[in-house]
Amino acid sequence: MTKKIFLPLIMIGALVLAGPGFGQQASGTREMSLEECIVKALKDNLGVAIQVLGPEISSAGVDRAQEKYIPTLSLSASSRKSENASYSYYDAAEQLVDKTRNYTFLNASQTLPTGGTLSLDFTGYRTTTNRRGTTINPRFGTTMRFNLNQPLLRDFGFKMSRREIVVAANNLGISEENLKQTLKDTVYNVESAYWSLVYSIENLEVRRQSLELAKDLLEKNRRSVEVGTLAPIEVLSAQAEVATREADLIQAETQIESNQDQLKLLLNITGEEDKAVASIVPKDKPSYVVREVSLEEAIATALANRSDLEIARLGIQGDKLNLSYAKNQSLPDLNLSASYYSPGIDGTQLIYDINPIFPEAQVVDTIPGDIGGALKQTFKLQYPNWNLGLTLSLPLANILSRANVTQARLNLRQAMLQLENQKEQLYLEIKNAVRAVQANYKRILAYTTARELAEQKLTAEEEKRRVGMSTNYMVLSYQRDLANARISELNAIVSYNVSLAALEKAMGTSLKAKNINVSDYAPGLD
Repeated sequence: MTKKIFLPLIMIGALVLAGPGFGQQASGTREMSLEECIVKALKDNLGVAIQVLGPEISSAGVDRAQEKYIPTLSLSASSRKSENASYSYYDAAEQLVDKTRNYTFLNASQTLPTGGTLSLDFTGYRTTTNRRGTTINPRFGTTMRFNLNQPLLRDFGFKMSRREIVVAANNLGISEENLKQTLKDTVYNVESAYWSLVYSIENLEVRRQSLELAKDLLEKNRRSVEVGTLAPIEVLSAQAEVATREADLIQAETQIESNQDQLKLLLNITGEEDKAVASIVPKDKPSYVVREVSLEEAIATALANRSDLEIARLGIQGDKLNLSYAKNQSLPDLNLSASYYSPGIDGTQLIYDINPIFPEAQVVDTIPGDIGGALKQTFKLQYPNWNLGLTLSLPLANILSRANVTQARLNLRQAMLQLENQKEQLYLEIKNAVRAVQANYKRILAYTTARELAEQKLTAEEEKRRVGMSTNYMVLSYQRDLANARISELNAIVSYNVSLAALEKAMGTSLKAKNINVSDYAPGLD
């Protein structure tokens, strides 16, 4: 069932134009609906802008963590020349000159999902010398080497290898939920501020109407005193009431200004824009739509949608991972190392007339060779070499001490208890929110009836006074009662709308209820 009640008040726009003080700034007003205010706040609010950066920062953290599986590549080249005095007949006649060039054609290293590392080295060199008795000069050499280093206990396994990535992903999830919570809080704060402004503007109009009634009665009393049908004391009573209601009007105008400032702050209307927009005029009138609320459904919805619960669940996942990591780090350090490499050597062979160990030996012929021969030997695996080893390290401080494991286990236990405590607090929050919605709806019905009766009573009392059966005091009293009844009815309607917003916030559905997509404010998120 849907029911709407509109207070019988003057249009807000007419109020702004007619009201003293407040209406003088009409040229700088901006009419905005509640939806427009929410959209502007979500786009311009500084608190939202700050939280939007959180997922972007965390997403970069995930990318950085995943980079550990990107291979690293390196190349290098170096050249060295050494000159030394000749001190042996095997050396050169005057001085010994050696020239060496080293090359790393490829050095690639890859982190494995099991926690180990696999590397490939492809290196080469070229040496020349003037040393006597050399049989290959210049000499070329190449080596291709595969290396594997794999932990078998500590740091072993997919979970340990991906720990940084999982932690970064959890942080991303927490940042996203924090952003969603900020959006939900902003929506609620805007709704509350908007309806507070509506209430203060409508309250001003009620106070103004009440003041006009008091002034009208004052004029009637003055005329009655002039013709001698009323005692002068009645004029003083009406004047006192007018003064009191003028004070109420001033207070109502001040409250409007305060609520205007609060809403502007949420909408980030500052600086030059604040100077251009003297006041915000709400388009939406204080009305309500009856909503049936089931406590069980509200609790179930909150358990599935609350951002703080999801943040707590992500925290528990992180604590579970920390416990697994602490247990793993208490294990001995056992590493498997293996390598397989293939060298190749070639160059220009020198043919001597006699054994080259003799100083008088002379080169009589050469057999050309170059790096191609070395490469051929390397790639054909002509000279295979390998080694395999295990290394066991027993850091007693880690093995004998269980403090890290105990601390991680206690942190996990604490996080789980905190989640349960949050759920219990959620039950209470939802109950209070549902109760507030139901109570405010009943208040609307009661105050509507009270306002209607107050109108009837004032009409009847004015008629009685007209025929001399009532006093000014009673009329003024009934006027005050009617004003209070109108304000109470207005307050009940505004409180009902705010309590609905509070319920949606408590259930975590305020974004869905307002058809707000997080991706509109943070690209890449749903």
